[in-house]
Amino acid sequence: MKQIAQNYKSGELIVLDAPIPACRPGGVLLQSLFSLISTGTEMMKVHEAKLSMVGKARARPDQVRKVLDTVAQQGPMATYKKVMNRLDSYTPLGYSLCGVVVEVGAGAEEFKVGQLVAAAGNEYALHAEYNWVPVNLCAPVPPGVAPEHAAFSTVGAIAMHGMRRAEPQLGETSLVVGLGLIGQLVVRLLVAAGIRVVGLDVIEDRCRLAEQAGAVLCASPDAEGLAAIAASLDELTNGRGADHVFLAAGGSSNAPTEIAAQLARDRARVVDIGKTKLDLPWTAYYDKELDVRFSRSYGPGRYDDRYELGGIDYPASYVRWTERRNLECFLDLLAHKDLEVATLISDTFPMHDASSVYADLSSGARKAVGVLLEYPPPSLESRPRSAASQVRVGASTGPARTLTEPKSPGTKRLAIGFIGAGNYASSMLLPHLARLPNAELTHVATTRSLSAVNAQRRFGFTTASTSAQAVLEDDSLDAIFVVTRHATHADLVCRALATGKAVFVEKPLALTGEELDGITEAIAKTGNDRLMVGFNRRFAPMLMKMRAEFGPASPAAATRYLVSAGPLAADSWYRNEGEGSRFAGEGGHFVDTLSWWADSLPVEVYAVGDLDTDDVHATVRFSNGATGVISYLTGGNVRFPKETLDVSGGGRSARLENFRKATVWAGRSHDIIRTRGGQDKGQRGELAQFIEACLTGAPMPIPVESLAATTRATIAVRDSLVTGKPEQV
Repeated sequence: MKQIAQNYKSGELIVLDAPIPACRPGGVLLQSLFSLISTGTEMMKVHEAKLSMVGKARARPDQVRKVLDTVAQQGPMATYKKVMNRLDSYTPLGYSLCGVVVEVGAGAEEFKVGQLVAAAGNEYALHAEYNWVPVNLCAPVPPGVAPEHAAFSTVGAIAMHGMRRAEPQLGETSLVVGLGLIGQLVVRLLVAAGIRVVGLDVIEDRCRLAEQAGAVLCASPDAEGLAAIAASLDELTNGRGADHVFLAAGGSSNAPTEIAAQLARDRARVVDIGKTKLDLPWTAYYDKELDVRFSRSYGPGRYDDRYELGGIDYPASYVRWTERRNLECFLDLLAHKDLEVATLISDTFPMHDASSVYADLSSGARKAVGVLLEYPPPSLESRPRSAASQVRVGASTGPARTLTEPKSPGTKRLAIGFIGAGNYASSMLLPHLARLPNAELTHVATTRSLSAVNAQRRFGFTTASTSAQAVLEDDSLDAIFVVTRHATHADLVCRALATGKAVFVEKPLALTGEELDGITEAIAKTGNDRLMVGFNRRFAPMLMKMRAEFGPASPAAATRYLVSAGPLAADSWYRNEGEGSRFAGEGGHFVDTLSWWADSLPVEVYAVGDLDTDDVHATVRFSNGATGVISYLTGGNVRFPKETLDVSGGGRSARLENFRKATVWAGRSHDIIRTRGGQDKGQRGELAQFIEACLTGAPMPIPVESLAATTRATIAVRDSLVTGKPEQV
């Protein structure tokens, strides 16, 4: 399929080939008919991508602070790699469309194939020929509503939620500052609700368009225009001023905020809908006791994964207007002719002309309010099979920048398939694999189309798809990597082992004892024990050297692993209950490291902590009598070193400081080991050993017995937290 995307680093905008998304449970696969270009939000994003690196930093100071925190904790080299991985990738555009249902996922049976649907979401309703959209971001289009008008529904929902935030009442008067696409829709909705409206915009055509839609008066925000609007408000409100002011303007000027204070009545409500500068003039806002409110996107449910992805609706008796109900309401207004958007359509273009359309909009050569992209009409005979959709090398996926080193003609190579290619895979695994002469990156599958295309473009995969099953059925592969979310690992590992191929899975191997039992049964049933888990710390060069200088493992040795994990971001998928706790997802790293240091398997775990904060203190006893303590803490400073390992025993002590420095004390002296070139947590070493074992038939780098024991110990930590007692592994 064709999809519009932009490289945030270079600013390049392209129509590229991408695999059709798989139809997942909880949503529907749509074939697009029309998608709407947001001439405000999207053009801001397009403009930002074309800025210099300094300009991007100024535009996103919040991201700069995160980068500086990462530098302090992980060092400049690791931070640079992460930042470049995020920047030098194609990102999608679009968030408002109308399309036809071509496939229905489990749990979305309220929709039918062939049904006309409006869809929302900047991760789902994209400028692409096909999109998978969750049910709560879809709304059926009523009879009589043209698909090109239904494509306005998402932007209409944004305007509608902004209007609701002001709580307007019949007979009141509103001022709309900024008459772009959102502002025009706010005017129409207010007029439909019986509210008298005046407006301000620097473009005269937009003022006339708003007046045509029912606004009493619209003018430019210059001295003459402001005087006219003030006079009109005096007449409409008997000198009181506007009951509510809607800030629907963008840019860096603080003028809209100042104008709001000037023209609002006492205790009026000021609603920020756009990305408006809000340097509130304290005296003016205090004197009138103005109520400043923000309008968050389409309405309640936005940014809540349980609502948007889980399909869990808010009861209407408690939350009357969710984002989906706002979509439905907007469509209902269109169906009953209470609202019209036809006059907002400035132009309609075929989607393959998108690059030139965006260029004209960005340069100002094309003045427009609403611009639609039109897609080829659906055909029942050519209905897609998303699971079979693949993009192979040679398709138009943008300029390739592979990291792969030249391969020697006689080099024996391992054909690798990847299921998942998120941030960790793209920054910590694939760059190393692309440089290994005996690794051949063959097939990558991700749930998001552009993620697969980005991995193909950057690392040289022959094939990109959106189906895990396509990778599992690819007979050209020798090994399969599973780098997906935690809750999917166990099932994918069992299915991959059944293919007879070697399997590498990122931690955790499993989240429950039942899942781990299923994996051991799969190994016994298939006879395939070629399994590796990404416990990479034991392969870190600095840690290996520290252990060599410390001396052989001893039952008398005691270890303490301090992990300053830091707080989770509000939108982190770790917060999803189905993915297990943070320690369940990450704790295996530390259990494995202590087990490797002790050269013994864990047999007992005792843990105390706070289930609400994810803080854990776990004592691990090993079969040879050695002990280790893991302190996994989430409330520390984000710039504090993440990992510190202390070891004592036999008159020696050693400390590893975040894989950047290691010290071994023995006798009256001590040796210091420092990193060169940034952190190395062992990913390259583990991958090299895994590939060598696969090609030569040598044992896996970590025995299955150890992988299982570490996983059971990690699960036992959770059980011990619940029971308050030691748990046997």
